[in-house]
Amino acid sequence: MDKRIETPYGPLRMILLAFSVGVITGLGAVGFRALIGLVHNFLFFGRFSIAYDANIHTPPSHWGILIIFVPVVGAIAVAWLVKTFAPEAKGHGVPEVMNAIYYNEGKIKPIVAIIKSLASSVSIGSGGSVGREGPIIQIGAAFASTLGQILPIPARQRIILIAAGAGAGIAATFNAPIGGIAFAMELMLVSINASTVGLVAIATATATYIGRIFLGSTPALNIPALEITHIHLASPYFLLLFVPFGLLMGIMSVVFIKSIYWMEDWFDRMPGNYYTRHVSGMFFVGIMMYLFMHYTGHYYIQGVGYATLIDILKDTLSNPWLLLLLFAAKLLATNLTLGSGASGGIFSPSLFLGATLGSAFGVLVHHIFPGLPLSPAVFGLAGMAAMIGGSTGAIVTAVAMTYELTRDYNSILPIIIAVALASALRKTICHESIYTLKLLRRGIIVPEGLQAALSSATRARDIMEKTFQTIEFSNLQHLLPEIKNTQTTIVEKHGNILGILRNRYFIGSEITDDNIDDIIDSNIVLVSPFTDLVTITRRMQEKESNIVLVVRNPAENNSKGLLGTITATEVSRVVGQSAKLMV
Repeated sequence: MDKRIETPYGPLRMILLAFSVGVITGLGAVGFRALIGLVHNFLFFGRFSIAYDANIHTPPSHWGILIIFVPVVGAIAVAWLVKTFAPEAKGHGVPEVMNAIYYNEGKIKPIVAIIKSLASSVSIGSGGSVGREGPIIQIGAAFASTLGQILPIPARQRIILIAAGAGAGIAATFNAPIGGIAFAMELMLVSINASTVGLVAIATATATYIGRIFLGSTPALNIPALEITHIHLASPYFLLLFVPFGLLMGIMSVVFIKSIYWMEDWFDRMPGNYYTRHVSGMFFVGIMMYLFMHYTGHYYIQGVGYATLIDILKDTLSNPWLLLLLFAAKLLATNLTLGSGASGGIFSPSLFLGATLGSAFGVLVHHIFPGLPLSPAVFGLAGMAAMIGGSTGAIVTAVAMTYELTRDYNSILPIIIAVALASALRKTICHESIYTLKLLRRGIIVPEGLQAALSSATRARDIMEKTFQTIEFSNLQHLLPEIKNTQTTIVEKHGNILGILRNRYFIGSEITDDNIDDIIDSNIVLVSPFTDLVTITRRMQEKESNIVLVVRNPAENNSKGLLGTITATEVSRVVGQSAKLMV
């Protein structure tokens, strides 16, 4: 066990650490995309090159029907990496980061970043239906955690850096700094205030800037026609159409969440081992890839699928039957990929599912209301946001990211309506998100939303018990039989606080150096009347103390400055009062 003392860092040092996290995560995002390109080009075309634009459809591979085995080769490599080096690298990554934050003091093994990047690049590059955002979130978080352990800093500051790394990963991957901040606030930060959000903002801004240096400043889904300079007011009848659409996306979010874990259980029940299960799952993905290329001219369901999103948002892919087929096929491919044990994120599949189903819904609306000046692409855009918000529970992230992906501000109101309704209905049907359900299945409960930190606003003077008694140490032997335990008794010596008289002491026994610790508990915490409850409970835990003394000046340890006492009883009472206000 690491016995090093964890020293809190001041604001300036934390800013420098957040900047460092942003730099490394930004470079990591660039390197990760290059690694995906290297794997993709080698496995699909047999050449060594990092040049790969996911926004353009992959041309047909000269392997022909043998392309079916490309995902199989990738599956063997992924299974070996994960099983040999880091089981945490399996899956979509975010739940593992959340588990580290809430249950492991923000400690993530450094090797996770390396294996996650390798395994995920192979999964995506070989055609797996997963996204690159989950891996870079875990990569950024792992680096931040490692940095926080090397220094070392307290868990509370290490967790802030992890949230900064996660947000920076989102920002650099999608060129979406606002979405990165929102993601960290909604899913990663345990405490939201100006200090914590500021550090996340520094990391996300830094990572975004580095990403723009290497990858360009254009939106992740660069469609100039959507980046209009004027804003028009949408008709209320037009907005009402997004009410049933939002509810539909809420149901589909539940289907997406449940189907992934159903498929995971199904593979776990299969005979064989991790290798045979993952290979079998990716073999079917390879078959689907080949069939789509053979009959439609594109692989469509392989990889992150951004090229398909651009086709939908440009209205060049508008056949409703093909859109519905793509929705079903992508859902199955994602389930097979993640359920069998791949490494990759769920953001990109969520965008794909929302866009295909949304555009198909838009085509239906056009058929029913042929004169309506409404593009199916607007429903595709709202569907992207609704599927992310519904499945992850990150509402603000979904809205912000969808705007930053396209810069289409005219669609912001339909997006907000669809996301809000999809998230609400999903939560009604299935309380857990796609992230928290994975942890719940392990018996781990994490909050899907944060509550107001009322304990931070509660001060020692607000909860302290003012009824106590003091006794001079020189009189202790004489007065021991007469002392009543109805009040806390504080022992002093020449004006200095020695400790608290224990409830169990030896009446009639002589006080000696051998038994003084049995009579006086000197393990106490001194705080000022303005110390907040969070600090009080933290110091009690650090000293393993059961009693806090409130004094005018803790540095002086003067019994004349005693104002009151705080025990676990007072702390629990405040927590109970705060619970009345929680939803």
